[in-house]
Amino acid sequence: MASTSDFRNGFSMRWNGEIWSIVEFQHVKPGKGGAFVRTKLKNLKTGRVLDNTFRAGEKVEEVRVERRKKTYLYNDGHHYIVMDEETYEQTPMTEDYLKACLPYLKENMELSILESDGEILAVEVPTFVELEITKTEPGVRGDTATGGTKPAIVETGATIQVPLFLNAGDVIRVDTRTGEYMERVSAA
Repeated sequence: MASTSDFRNGFSMRWNGEIWSIVEFQHVKPGKGGAFVRTKLKNLKTGRVLDNTFRAGEKVEEVRVERRKKTYLYNDGHHYIVMDEETYEQTPMTEDYLKACLPYLKENMELSILESDGEILAVEVPTFVELEITKTEPGVRGDTATGGTKPAIVETGATIQVPLFLNAGDVIRVDTRTGEYMERVSAA
């Protein structure tokens, strides 16, 4: 068991039957009454973020969460096969774990797997990925001045809004947290 004095950013705990990580916290000592700790918690399974206040000295169950690097290899039709980079062990994963990652998932991509007691809590892709545009309307000379966007389908099948001057074959950098176009990496 840990108390509120052990809280720090990234601290993981079991609270209300689920595993949460502290995103940020603040110890508060008001002039009247007892001290307390304001926290912003992130549910490691669902990604939901909420604010909660703990009384100073309140006890919570600390949970050890491991972050493992694995490489996505391929999809066999039913499962997504990932390989542990240390042991080279291949593990099949269902789509349930990878739903948020699928629009950006490419073969040989490095993933971060959050585990606690052998249970997979979350799968994270890199913050920025480079994807090739496979289909979009062709760009026309002068389109750069308007600042508009158009839909483009990338190699993973996801649709991303891109500037008008981009064409099929261009490689772009995408922010996986928001799904937004960041910049063109190389032209076709």
